[in-house]
Amino acid sequence: MRHFESQDIVERATAAITSLKADRKSLDAEIEALIKADADCETAYRIVTSVPGAGLIVAATLICELPELGSLNRRQIASLAYLAPFPRESGQRKGYRAIRGGRAEVRTALFNAARVGIRFNPKLKVFAERLAAKSKPYKVIIVAAMRKLLTILNAMLKANEMWRLT
Repeated sequence: MRHFESQDIVERATAAITSLKADRKSLDAEIEALIKADADCETAYRIVTSVPGAGLIVAATLICELPELGSLNRRQIASLAYLAPFPRESGQRKGYRAIRGGRAEVRTALFNAARVGIRFNPKLKVFAERLAAKSKPYKVIIVAAMRKLLTILNAMLKANEMWRLT
């Protein structure tokens, strides 16, 4: 708050920040209570949050926005979340393959989880380092990590297993 010269503004801003933090805590508790009220959702929540990089918001988003998770194969789930590269080709023109469309909320949640995961999840970290060693752009690395994380979560939910590093 050192940017403000008026003490009144500093006090108002501090009060607003404190209020927003309290609101966030109560919303997180409410989301968690709703998830734990359903046995299937609670099981999925425990499995998803066992993965380093995936927290409450990622788990809640995937449970709500991607109910097919755990029931499809890896290619189908990546395609459904629009994390599979689709070609941009027409006639003789050959374009880059890119992801686009689909469920934006799922991609946003996976983007945030992948950013954390490439720092703290040992499997994603090694995967990202391998891609970086091949001089892949950061965006390509993140999207690949998102897809890998999604396929890991899909396999874990399909097998009903918690995260383990093996």
